[in-house]
Amino acid sequence: MTSSLSFGIGKIAVKLKRYSLIMAVALALCISSCNSENQIDSTDSSPNEIATNVEQKNSKKKVVTTFTILADMARNVGGDKLEVKSITRIGAEIHGYEPTPSDLTQAQDAELILYNGMNLERWFEQFYKNLGDVESVLLTEGIEGIPISEGPYKDKFNPHAWMSPKNALIYVENIRKAFVKIDPANADTYNTNAEAYSKKLQAIDRKLQEDLARLSPQQRYLVTCEGAFSYLARDYGLKEIYMWAINAESQSTPKQIQNVIKAVKANSIPTVFCESTVSSEGQKQVAKETGSRFGGNLYVDSLSTKDGPVPTFIDLLQYDAETITKGLLGK
Repeated sequence: MTSSLSFGIGKIAVKLKRYSLIMAVALALCISSCNSENQIDSTDSSPNEIATNVEQKNSKKKVVTTFTILADMARNVGGDKLEVKSITRIGAEIHGYEPTPSDLTQAQDAELILYNGMNLERWFEQFYKNLGDVESVLLTEGIEGIPISEGPYKDKFNPHAWMSPKNALIYVENIRKAFVKIDPANADTYNTNAEAYSKKLQAIDRKLQEDLARLSPQQRYLVTCEGAFSYLARDYGLKEIYMWAINAESQSTPKQIQNVIKAVKANSIPTVFCESTVSSEGQKQVAKETGSRFGGNLYVDSLSTKDGPVPTFIDLLQYDAETITKGLLGK
């Protein structure tokens, strides 16, 4: 009995040694892999260059924005001098977003937070109170707001000011000034980047004016789900019809759908649109019952993924401008 027990214990000890050896090897491989992933490639770099790269990476100031479009603007102005992060993710609905603990953690070590205001980020005020000592900048400062004429936000400003290229230039200027203030050492970079980016926005502005000038007065109706194009409509001489003013929770009630159907029929509007972050079913019903076309989804509150149609804000403006003009011209 004793020898059998000893033999059994011996077998267990051998297995434990083998298991310990396997675990040790696995741990070593894991540590090696992790270290290699975190190391800077030094094949063609001197020790001084490696140290400089590490120092530059660690010295970048961090900027946080409330949504992806502002983040893209900020990256174009900041270039490689700043680290820019967006709180909301691609495809998220901004108005009623519910921040997570990780969102708060991400923003707490930021040098600056950029937000839109105008009742867009309803969650931002409480979120900002929890951040502590982080500077914030309102990017719609200097923009003439358009009051909402109906609904729970009546007489408050429509928040979608960035959807007009003319207003986008004001956003860029506010971003430039904010970056120069927090990082004056790189002011030349921010000034140069902002100027180059503004020229791209100005080119879209000119093209949009030229394309929309081809529309007759009867064609100048822009029908959407959300009233997200008020600034674009004002700046380019369009008449706006929508189901609800702002906020996705108000979408596609039977009354709203019927109101749009009546307006489309009364004005013989050829094409209707919706937005990418909300359901388009109501607008498709409008198209079916009026004989108009559903012109597709426009992008407003969020960029797409890199392989999508609007991975950048410039792409978004160009995509929407082309979709709108083609739809209104009946192409």
